[in-house]
Amino acid sequence: MKIKALVYGTVAAVTVLAACKDESKFKIEGTVKNAGKTSKVYLLEADSTQINVVDSVSLSSDGKFEIKHSSPYENLYKLRVGTGIYDLIAKNGETITFTTDDSDKNHGYEITGSDNSEKIQEFNKISTFWGEKNNKIVEEYQSKVEAAGKESDSLVNAYRPMFMKNMEDYAQAVLKFVGDNKNSLASFYALSSLEPMRYEQQMVAYAEDLKKSNNFSDNPAVKRFVKQMEAVKSTSIGHKAPEFTVTGIDGKPINLSDYKGKYVMLDFWASWCAPCRAENPNVVKAYAAYKDKGFNILGISLDVTKDDWKKAIAADKLTWAHGSDLQRFDGPTERLYHIEAIPSNFIIDPQGNIVAKNITGQALGDFLNKTFNKAK
Repeated sequence: MKIKALVYGTVAAVTVLAACKDESKFKIEGTVKNAGKTSKVYLLEADSTQINVVDSVSLSSDGKFEIKHSSPYENLYKLRVGTGIYDLIAKNGETITFTTDDSDKNHGYEITGSDNSEKIQEFNKISTFWGEKNNKIVEEYQSKVEAAGKESDSLVNAYRPMFMKNMEDYAQAVLKFVGDNKNSLASFYALSSLEPMRYEQQMVAYAEDLKKSNNFSDNPAVKRFVKQMEAVKSTSIGHKAPEFTVTGIDGKPINLSDYKGKYVMLDFWASWCAPCRAENPNVVKAYAAYKDKGFNILGISLDVTKDDWKKAIAADKLTWAHGSDLQRFDGPTERLYHIEAIPSNFIIDPQGNIVAKNITGQALGDFLNKTFNKAK
């Protein structure tokens, strides 16, 4: 009977403790070793547009601190301790333990009590690993430039592929992390680190998964992301290219339907866009190599004056068809295709489907080679 009473008493105690748990806030119990002159810890909330300080506490003499904060939804937070910034993901009801050594220049930290905080820490390790590799490539390149006394095409050509490969390897590591952790909010923040124009297709697919699963649906940043991806989905790879009419440089209308049954690249650019002008020689080269094999280009300028537009066409020797709404990013064609940055392009196949998007440099040549030099 005594044993049975002890069991019931233990169960009752656990039930009472669970009932007393504060579900209206999350708590961070922290330890900062070797705090030195660091006397305060700041809690920052990561909004989609800015990072705000939402709380701060003083460190005790033995480096301990405790923060309690209420969050209406699961969200990304950061702790600022001295010069270190530490990521965590928190939701009400969690008790998170945090430990760091303020003398550690690498700002390592341990965190428990929150699976998603451990996941964001895992992602940060991925980001740090590839970031350090990237820094080494940049440092090596800069040292060779200094030794030579100037930049050169040979150095750029040697190091650009290394840099691009490292960026692509990082992206693949991120995409694997996202695929392995779809039910963690950490996957959302990891995916957000990638370039939207290059990885739009993956982002659209991720947003579709979020809608189906209803994961993190109360998080405003996630809501905005899903809405943005829904807007660009109609012009993402695999979808039919929306029909439009644009005014040609000769004043006559040009319709997308004029290219039905052909390969055509819609090339959004402008005379005032330095990256566009830098990319134009590559586009000229691609057009020369594949125009006789069925490759067409329709240049769509975001200029506002016809004179500037015509001068740039002549100067860069752009011998394909050209049209413009002459309204920068506010033209109907630009809005239809959700153009927010240039250069931007869409390659449309003979069936009217978007088969590639925003590919430049060597990637454009590789795509056209694969498309037009298929083994028969």
